Amino acid sequence: MATCPPYPTRAHRHTHWWQRSWVRYGALITLLALSGLVILALVREQTGTQGFLVGLGLAVLPVPLLIAAFRWLDRVDPGPWRNLLFCFAWGACAAALIAIVANSFATRWIATATADPAGADTLGATVIAPVVEESAKAAAVLLVFLFRRRDFTGIVDGVVVAGVTATGFAFTENILYLGTAFGTDQLTGDSGIASVTAATFFVRVVMSPFAHPLFTVLTGIGFGIAALSTGRHHLRRALLPLAGLLLAMGMHALWNGSAAFGEYGFFAVYAAFMVPAFGLLTWLVIWTRQRELGTVRAELPAYVLAGWLTPVEPYALGSMRARRIARQYARRHAGKEGARAVARYEACATSVAFLRQRGRRGRAGADFTARERVLLETLWHLRGVARPALDYAARATAPPPVPVPWPVPPWVHPYGGTQGAYGLRTAPSPYGPQAPYAAQAPHNPYVPPYYPYAPPGPHRP
Repeated sequence: MATCPPYPTRAHRHTHWWQRSWVRYGALITLLALSGLVILALVREQTGTQGFLVGLGLAVLPVPLLIAAFRWLDRVDPGPWRNLLFCFAWGACAAALIAIVANSFATRWIATATADPAGADTLGATVIAPVVEESAKAAAVLLVFLFRRRDFTGIVDGVVVAGVTATGFAFTENILYLGTAFGTDQLTGDSGIASVTAATFFVRVVMSPFAHPLFTVLTGIGFGIAALSTGRHHLRRALLPLAGLLLAMGMHALWNGSAAFGEYGFFAVYAAFMVPAFGLLTWLVIWTRQRELGTVRAELPAYVLAGWLTPVEPYALGSMRARRIARQYARRHAGKEGARAVARYEACATSVAFLRQRGRRGRAGADFTARERVLLETLWHLRGVARPALDYAARATAPPPVPVPWPVPPWVHPYGGTQGAYGLRTAPSPYGPQAPYAAQAPHNPYVPPYYPYAPPGPHRP
């Protein structure tokens, strides 16, 4: 997700009152707040005050771990926290409210129409609930995809947005189930490991905290692949999210219906489908993240030639270990502000790399040059703190030099003999020493957007 820095504003034009950003934000916050109050009242009514507090205390335990896991996946190009806060609030408030109301109404209607309450509950859990709940959660992914398109650029972004939304939904649902289980134990007098609360906690929080995120992540992957598609493939961009949503509904229905497969049906579905699917999707996301790091290493050398970056920065910025070492170095020598500056530098450089890749593929948009200029100027402003840290990180993580069987001439690179910044052999230049930056290159604002202009030199503001 491209997050740094803010993009230049457009020229002022007349807008209606409902088109103003503060009106839209206010309406969204009001909607989520009202949904939260209603869902709070409904859950408290079903569980009681004591059950609600117990459910809340137990349901909150997996939330920090899941959020941290999704943030870890998004470390290459971290998205803004406001998007994640919206997704979590939507899942916990709006999506949960839609699911409770729609599921209850549908189940009661089926029970009245068929005069079979038990069959209505089974049908509601295996058919109605997956459709309603996955559609409600997918609405948050769709909203981010439509209105925060610059922050939604690939599969990892879709996974993070969908996963955080589902985490919020599971949080509210766990409060309801755990609070209800606690109320049952209060009536029967059970306690300890043999209680319904302990069993519910083990199944929902210990064994399957990733269940809801796993379902909705399939929808996020569909949106992520659609974000990677070019503008000419309109049908594919529309069908991919729908296909992901249908897969999410199918897996959710299989999970909910596992209890109908016999005494060990739940464990069979868990072992045969859920665990392998979780492992496969985890591998896919990590592989995609490694590809993003490869994009950073492949696209940034163009800015090295133009003088915006030092030669070692593409290597350092393309390694998560080097990034972490750079932030630690900046924290030791410049405090928290220095670490934040390096983190912002890393985010901006990553955004530049992804923007350049989209430009080469014809998906950057008409404001490519303006967005690139803002990002590069931010890099130039932060270079004083970030460059020493990244240089240290590159040297700390560089591969060992390759031994050379022949004598090394004295004019070869002084820091690594014939070993270059990327572990490649270097040869002496016949033109003498080369300047590390192209600060003196003439500035041409009409250069095509795929060839970065030179940074400001001493003779230019």
